[in-house]
Amino acid sequence: MSAAIDNMPCTDGNVGSDQLPVVNLAGIPVHRIDMPTATAIIQSFVESGKPHMVVTADSSMIVIAQKDPELRKAIGEASLVTPDSFGILLGARLMGKPIKERVSGADLSVEICRIAARKGFPIYLLGGEPGVADEAAERLKKQFPELIVAGTHHGYFKAEEEPEVVTGIRSSGAKVLLVGMGIPRQEKFIHKHLDRLGVCAAMGVGGTLDVLSGRAKRAPRWMQRHGLEWLYRLLQNPRKISKVATLPRFLFLVLLERLKRCPNSD
Repeated sequence: MSAAIDNMPCTDGNVGSDQLPVVNLAGIPVHRIDMPTATAIIQSFVESGKPHMVVTADSSMIVIAQKDPELRKAIGEASLVTPDSFGILLGARLMGKPIKERVSGADLSVEICRIAARKGFPIYLLGGEPGVADEAAERLKKQFPELIVAGTHHGYFKAEEEPEVVTGIRSSGAKVLLVGMGIPRQEKFIHKHLDRLGVCAAMGVGGTLDVLSGRAKRAPRWMQRHGLEWLYRLLQNPRKISKVATLPRFLFLVLLERLKRCPNSD
């Protein structure tokens, strides 16, 4: 794949994100951005009045997308794809296109709520077990008293209930939707219903609602800074070993792609 193609954005080009640099990791484009850039772009999405999908990509998502065409399509058609893991930063470095910092779903969600409170646009929280989204909303409103939470809904709904959930989000008047239903379900939900949700920015946030609700804790800051949050999560919940185990596979895919790009030498 040529450098020109590698630098093509994974967005339709509206609201300014078309000029962002991109790194291609195993065929999946990720924007090489920092937190201030991400928040400014999402604010512009809201101000545009048009629907946009935001993906927070980690290495497990890249691996899953290799065998999931629907997820791959959703990521490729997103307006913004942020680097949400140490693995993504390492992969970008291996490709010779370093990224300054992680833009995680957890941190980005808080920054979005900060802006939403200041600008007065409503948000909607979807995901988690029954009660989690409500608890997250309560804690967020304590942190940001002017925040408008237009509605909440748990993520344990059946496929036949999707139309009702979508209608509820649309009728709430929310401008931003945070979806915590895990990869790849949250990305597929957003991609499938984006034009019917009535929001201007919809973002998959994984287990962030559990953190915002207080039911789960993030790693200490020093572990986050040193790329060890995955280890903290694994120690807290050993069942996450399957997700952690995708990192070697991800790095193998990146290295394989790097080797394919290297010129043949005698």
